[in-house]
Amino acid sequence: MSDDHAPTTLADPAATTATAPRFPIAPGTALNVRSGPGTGYGIVRTLPAGSSVTIYCQTPGTTVTGPYGTSTIWDNIGSGEYVADAYVHTGSDGYVTGRCG
Repeated sequence: MSDDHAPTTLADPAATTATAPRFPIAPGTALNVRSGPGTGYGIVRTLPAGSSVTIYCQTPGTTVTGPYGTSTIWDNIGSGEYVADAYVHTGSDGYVTGRCG
């Protein structure tokens, strides 16, 4: 008997990579990706305008004001890679994934 409706666990990155939703960054914006959840962390790369991101977890950090409001939420988009949630269109002013850590 197979269980075709079993939920995918978010704790398994291999299981979520293929099915995790992607969220667009603000139109016309190149977005800095930082090494931690705040503007005091170094920039590790910059996403070009038109990019979208997979959010693996979210964590509080420094306050940022962007096109989607003012927020302390930072989105983890990869190992040691964070973007300010105020620049990501998640459709919510709150957390849309589990907390990091």
